[in-house]
Amino acid sequence: MNFKTGDKVVVISGKDKGKEGNITKILRADNKVVVEGVNVAKKHVKPNGQTSGSIVEVELPIHASNVMIIDPKTKKGTRIGHTTDKNGKKIRVSKKSNSNID
Repeated sequence: MNFKTGDKVVVISGKDKGKEGNITKILRADNKVVVEGVNVAKKHVKPNGQTSGSIVEVELPIHASNVMIIDPKTKKGTRIGHTTDKNGKKIRVSKKSNSNID
């Protein structure tokens, strides 16, 4: 998976198609990501000693194939490629504009 926490992505399929947000969590074993403001569900929380019961909105994970990283130059979704810099370090590159991501 080519995503990192904090990447700005756009949803390309599903009920939240077209929404943008930052990745808050990555579930590598399931190949899923949690994006802020996307795939929000309501969860009923039972009361405990400190808080009263309530209904909380929770962001659920979506499959990584349903999101694309946003290109820093064109501000549209793009695929991610890899290349090495002059020091031999692997870097992520936008396929559309061939610019560095990060």
